[in-house]
Amino acid sequence: MAGEQHSRDGAVKHRHRHEGPQRHIVVFVFSIVLTLIAFAVVAAGGVNAAFAVILLLVMAVLQVFLQMSFWMHLKDKGHMLPIIFMLGGFFIAGTCIIMSLYWVWWD
Repeated sequence: MAGEQHSRDGAVKHRHRHEGPQRHIVVFVFSIVLTLIAFAVVAAGGVNAAFAVILLLVMAVLQVFLQMSFWMHLKDKGHMLPIIFMLGGFFIAGTCIIMSLYWVWWD
C-alpha cells in the first residue's frame, strides 16, 4: 500500500507523508480570493448591509480555519492541547461578549 514500508520481519512501518508546497499555495490563493471578495462586497456599496455583514463573518471564519489548520499546522497530530486552549479562549471571549451586550441592553 502507499505510505507503508515492510521490514524484514514483516512488520509494517508507516512513513510520514510530507506535505509539499502545492497545498500551501492552494490555501494561500484561497485566502487571497476570500480577501478580494470581502473588499469587493464592501466596495460595491449597493449590497444589503445585513447580507454583507453575514458574508464577511462567514468568510472571516473560513479565513481563521485556514490559518489555524494550514499555517499553524493544528490539523497535524499532537496539537490537541493548543486546540483545547483556543476553544476555551473562544468560549470565554464569547461569554464575555454576550454578557456585556446583555448588560448594556438590559432594561
